[in-house]
Amino acid sequence: MKLKPLFQAVGLIAASAVLILVICLAGLLAFILQTSQMSQSWNAPVSAISDSLSQENGRYVFTGESYLEEDGLWAMLLDESGQVTWQWKKPEELPEQYTLTEVAAFSRWYLEDYPVQTWVREDGLLVIGAPQGSTWKYSFATSMEVVNMTPYWLCFLFLFSIACVLGISALFLRRWFRRAQQARDEARSGWINGVSHDIRTPLSMVMAYASQLENAPELPPLRREQAALIRRQSQTIRDLVNDLNLTMRLDYQMQPLRRASLSPAALVRQTAADALNSGLEEKFQLEVDIPPEAEQLTLEADGPLLHRALSNLVQNCIRHNPDGCCIAIGLRQEGNDCLFQVSNTQPPLPEDSPPQQEPPLPPGAAPHGTGLKLVGQIAKAHGGALQLAQRDGQFLCTLRLPLPRP
Repeated sequence: MKLKPLFQAVGLIAASAVLILVICLAGLLAFILQTSQMSQSWNAPVSAISDSLSQENGRYVFTGESYLEEDGLWAMLLDESGQVTWQWKKPEELPEQYTLTEVAAFSRWYLEDYPVQTWVREDGLLVIGAPQGSTWKYSFATSMEVVNMTPYWLCFLFLFSIACVLGISALFLRRWFRRAQQARDEARSGWINGVSHDIRTPLSMVMAYASQLENAPELPPLRREQAALIRRQSQTIRDLVNDLNLTMRLDYQMQPLRRASLSPAALVRQTAADALNSGLEEKFQLEVDIPPEAEQLTLEADGPLLHRALSNLVQNCIRHNPDGCCIAIGLRQEGNDCLFQVSNTQPPLPEDSPPQQEPPLPPGAAPHGTGLKLVGQIAKAHGGALQLAQRDGQFLCTLRLPLPRP
């Protein structure tokens, strides 16, 4: 998967998150401004109203009716004893005398459900009230420590919002990439199956005619040998196609394991016998090494798949040693693991050369033959692993599988 589209998608998501937050903050600011304008009727200009109330010849003169009439406000003036000395449209149910406790209470909250504002004058306390149910009034106070922490909390909320948006978007992207990967895998699987099916029919005809020519007594020996070579190479192509199909099924977990109890020793002998019966050339020597303690081992595994893995290891040794070699198939027990070992001799390394460990197989590749990838997949499907090593002129392939627990 290319990284550039991924980075572009992540950048687009981050920009969208920032845009969403900016819009939310702008909307919050607009809401605050709008509500502040709506609250202007409650926040009456008490200082201007107080200035509009004056005393002339022992009587109060009020010229600020315009401040109160538009929004249905009322007003009253209390002296130091709590007695109402002046009022303008004061509700009739309100008393004419207030105690100090009552003044403290309605200055902070409500006066019998009337929201009120107060203003201290030289001649008393000016009280301006609004209609019942017209205004929500709440006294709020906080410490400076909280005020100082507010910017940090806003930054935290900003980053947390971005993280939430990115996390949710990442889940959707992951799901989208999985669907895209699944579609590509299905397309590749269909293509491999189609090509394999198209190859099998002409390849079978080539192998059949080559076998007939190989066994035709009227042909000279050179021509029969050439026909045999065509048959062997066609069989190699057929095996590669089968390996490709099996590799694809194991990659996508489309190959169910048919586990059954089997004898590893019998499997090793069967693999060696099949290799000999397939026409192994004289320049190749085949040895079987099974110690007595390994004869009683049992495995819970898919027998045909393990036989395919061991056969691939043997064919890999034959394919990469055209001048001939000695191939050994062995069986060992190491702890709770069963070890199938296939090795072939190679030209000896210089004496001062340290033992070389074969590097791990990269995905989709096999450094010593395409069959090794399939063997590694079969081992992994059984909960085991394939180990490769080269020591003292010998290339060793070890198929390590766990033994069933007693």
